[in-house]
This record gives sequence, structure tokens and C-alpha cells, in this order.
Amino acid sequence: MALEPAQTIIQRFGGPSAVASILGVHRTRVSNWQRERAKGGTGGTIPQRYHVALLAHAQEKGIALVAADFLQVGSEQIGASSL
Repeated sequence: MALEPAQTIIQRFGGPSAVASILGVHRTRVSNWQRERAKGGTGGTIPQRYHVALLAHAQEKGIALVAADFLQVGSEQIGASSL
């Protein structure tokens, strides 16, 4: 089961440790975004409170990321790669 969009976004930044460093949170918090809800994760959803910081960092570092990348409708991810 793909836990999107978290997996793709985390990979773009270089993994859970890199994202945790950017956000000032523990690595396990970021890793939990890639876990199923039944196992204590977010089911692939990145909490909204982190979106602005990730978008700003992506822009600063030239990482392809837009706000729509955080959205998921049904089993499809909407974002820059879908437009």
C-alpha cells in the first residue's frame, strides 16, 4: 500500500531525517506519516501545520513542490506531476 503523498514528498527532501531536521521535529514523527492509520501513522497525510515550512524550504532549495502535492483525492495524488 502506497502511503502517498507523504512518501513522495519525504523522498524529495532526502528522507525522514532530512525532513525532521527542516521542521525541528523528531524523525519518528516524520516516519509516522508513512505508516498506516491502523498502525499509529497518518496514512500518508502530512499534517497541515508543516505544509508552509516544507513549501518554503522547497522553494529555497529548488525542490519541486507545490501546495497541491499535499492533497490526495481518493487513491490519486494531485500535484505538479499531475498537472
